[in-house]
Amino acid sequence: MTKLEQEILNFETNFYNALKSAQTEEDLEQLRLTFLSRSGQLANLMSILKGLSDEEKRTLGPKLNKLKEAAQNAFNEKFEKLKLEKIKLEEEKKSNFDVTAYKPFEIFGSLHPYTKTIEHIENILVTMGFEIIDGPEVDSDYYNFESLNIPKNHPARDMHDTFWLDIPHMLLRTHTSSVQAHAMQEKKLPLAVGIPGRTYRHEATDASHDFMFMQCEILLIDKNISLANLFATAKTFLQALFEKGDLEIRIRPGYFPFVEPGVEIDCTCPFCTDGCSVCKKTRWIELCGAGLIHPNVLISSKIDPKIYSGFAMGFGLTRLVMLKYGINDIRLLHSNKIDFLSQF
Repeated sequence: MTKLEQEILNFETNFYNALKSAQTEEDLEQLRLTFLSRSGQLANLMSILKGLSDEEKRTLGPKLNKLKEAAQNAFNEKFEKLKLEKIKLEEEKKSNFDVTAYKPFEIFGSLHPYTKTIEHIENILVTMGFEIIDGPEVDSDYYNFESLNIPKNHPARDMHDTFWLDIPHMLLRTHTSSVQAHAMQEKKLPLAVGIPGRTYRHEATDASHDFMFMQCEILLIDKNISLANLFATAKTFLQALFEKGDLEIRIRPGYFPFVEPGVEIDCTCPFCTDGCSVCKKTRWIELCGAGLIHPNVLISSKIDPKIYSGFAMGFGLTRLVMLKYGINDIRLLHSNKIDFLSQF
């Protein structure tokens, strides 16, 4: 056996062992440079062949050419195999992606305090049998005032500081009570609805006042509805809202044109037991205006007050949010301050 023949055998052994061990494209590239490149071992064997006799060239030349072709084909097959394995691995990673995996330095959003409170209120009302509805924020004078027993020139209109539009008799609703008439005219009796939503009044903006704020109305109409139903509903609702089973309410006379009799409903302070800054050391918080629906309001929606009666209870949802979360400036609720919003 000549020296070149021994070199050919050594090349085959070393090349195929290295090819078998290659597991990555980087390994394969290093193998190519070592064995198959212009300065690799195979090229060296070809240069040795050039210095041999014609007889040796005729004998070893075909062997080297066959080796070169076989080595290149084996290399190409290995390359394609590793490429397919890489694609398959990527597909498996995508199909088994863990959506719960922790991603560092990720910024998470949070629910606005309005959203959290409204969701809580809606859940309570739905469990109590009320339907959640809404009405138009741009409404007519009839629905916002007249249907609620507040005719033209009524002094109660002066309390509302209304945003009137250029369109005759149209305005931005000043309270969610405007949805009462819509509900009474469009829905069948008996009627039990909760109405959270935005309201608008022409007020100067400061820490405790804004031109846009949130209210919530609770309305129930059926046969033989009395103040006892109103008080029981108010107490049950407020206990669930503040998650205080021992919360008590007290009733004071109040005036609202669309109810008769009208009452103010206070509740014991849910934040203290002996007086705090929220209740101003009184242990009571004023929360709701309420009463039995005025017969004129029922008549305006073609409901017979001799057969049906009902109650309405409304409260400032914005004030409730500020109380619950200890927010001392109403303007923060409409700001885009991340430091403030991220607290919730």
